[in-house]
Amino acid sequence: MKIKNVRVYGRDLGTIRPYTIAYKTISEVMNAFVEIEIENGIIGMGASNSSKMVVGQSVEETIKHLNDVDFSYLIGQRITQVEGLLRETHAKFITLPGTHAAIDIALHDAFTQFLKIPLVNYFGQQQQALSTSITIGIKNVEETLSEAEEYYRMGFRFLKIKTGLNPELDSERVIKIAERMPDVVLRVDANQGYNTLDLNEFVKRTAKIKLELIEQPFSTENFIKCVNELDPSIAQFVVADESLRNPKDALQLLKEASGCKIFNIKLMKTGGLLVAKQIAYIAENSKVKLMWGCNDESVVSIAAALHLALSSRSTKFLDLDGSLDLIKDVVTGGFVISKGKMSLTGENGLGIQKKD
Repeated sequence: MKIKNVRVYGRDLGTIRPYTIAYKTISEVMNAFVEIEIENGIIGMGASNSSKMVVGQSVEETIKHLNDVDFSYLIGQRITQVEGLLRETHAKFITLPGTHAAIDIALHDAFTQFLKIPLVNYFGQQQQALSTSITIGIKNVEETLSEAEEYYRMGFRFLKIKTGLNPELDSERVIKIAERMPDVVLRVDANQGYNTLDLNEFVKRTAKIKLELIEQPFSTENFIKCVNELDPSIAQFVVADESLRNPKDALQLLKEASGCKIFNIKLMKTGGLLVAKQIAYIAENSKVKLMWGCNDESVVSIAAALHLALSSRSTKFLDLDGSLDLIKDVVTGGFVISKGKMSLTGENGLGIQKKD
């Protein structure tokens, strides 16, 4: 069965809740989409929303580039040759993660729909469901508590708090949530906003509450150096996010920042599932815990990440809330969230259905 056609488009999915992180404010959500159609009518879907600051390609650049891609390398090829097509896609777009991710995910979806199996079955499912955190941006204390209470009423018990501007104010927000909702598990994400003095101050101020992890507190340029300056009791809770984009980064972190015990894989950094799977294999063989994160993304790519996350025994943390605040999307399905826990639908491919 051969690939018949490839379609590319962009959509602003909007957000009901604009928010601020350490280096920018997000108020709109553009996504790039790729549809790969095979001869029997199956359409595989891929999507991406890469960050210019993190990987060097914005979603606007992705959409423009996808529209210029010569897809003759895919059209006419048998979908059963998917592994070769994925490697060729990787070779062509290794420096363009947004482009790479959208095509990679669409190929995986088309192929596993063709096989009539869920994508997770192709990888080999190891876990059935995991709780996801839901994210609160940088806000004042009152706004932070109000949003936390809203998520609590929705059934979420894992909250991730964006920090990175001021350790004193950041710690106050986190402590207030812990006091108000003592059964909530708290994570923080400084988005490269701290140095070691800042982080040590934040940890000292929050010593009486339990923080599950601290995501990318340091800049990518200083991450390894700063992790090695930390007490091991603190370093073990630090997550490599922006500092982890590919297998080379993973191997470097293992060698040069061995105190860092948690890797955050995002398909928007790796360029899709092929490379993400390689990082997951490295983690599995190195006793590193995996966290799966996202940007503001369509259900298409969030579902793809969940399929791969649940195929790894090393997956301990999910942060796949990127589609929950969208005003609209081009698909439905993909996964189910019940009391904050994410699970798959059991349907073929990504398990998504395109809206009319």
